[in-house]
Amino acid sequence: MAEIPILYSFRRCPYAMRARMAIAAAGVTVSLREVLLKDKPSELLAASPKGTVPVLVLPDGRVIDESLEVMRWALNANDPQGWLQGAEIASEWIQACDGEFKHWLDRYKYADRYPEHPTTTYRENAETFLAKVEGALSNSLGIAGDTPSVVDVALFPFVRQFAGVDPDWWQEAPYPCTRPWLEGWLGSALFSKIMAKYPRWETGQPGQQFPSDAPAT
Repeated sequence: MAEIPILYSFRRCPYAMRARMAIAAAGVTVSLREVLLKDKPSELLAASPKGTVPVLVLPDGRVIDESLEVMRWALNANDPQGWLQGAEIASEWIQACDGEFKHWLDRYKYADRYPEHPTTTYRENAETFLAKVEGALSNSLGIAGDTPSVVDVALFPFVRQFAGVDPDWWQEAPYPCTRPWLEGWLGSALFSKIMAKYPRWETGQPGQQFPSDAPAT
């Protein structure tokens, strides 16, 4: 494990999900260290003081601590599904997701922390972005075209979070194209692989090989 990259990750983090999706699709092997964000190991903070995941530590000591750059690193090594051919990682879609949509998603998901407005206000503001996603998907199978691309991979973990805040509302919401698109990604074998549960990593322990053929639990 010492000679392969180390990936600090947190299973439910959407940024870490998109990174693991790219790594698994590329077939690149890393040593995964599953961490708790409320109790961050000193090794993670030493590698990246901002303390977010994913963090990829390469064998030569270089550190990649932005999810999109981890995706780029993995897919530049191997991109068998052609995700980089379908769109750029610097896509305006991804920028909008990570910017305005994430801003309102956080407030919708944690509305009790932002009592100045009702939950519906935050949801409606987030829907501005989702309406654009719905429009794109009404014309093609993917957000950036009929071929799945890095845009779809980068966005669906965040749409998953949005849908999970109020699942009953989501099922009735006016997103007949976005729902099956999301369900397709969540039902994929690749997503099942990247959501396999790993024990929390402790200092002194080896990481877990990722991707693994172990089934999700």
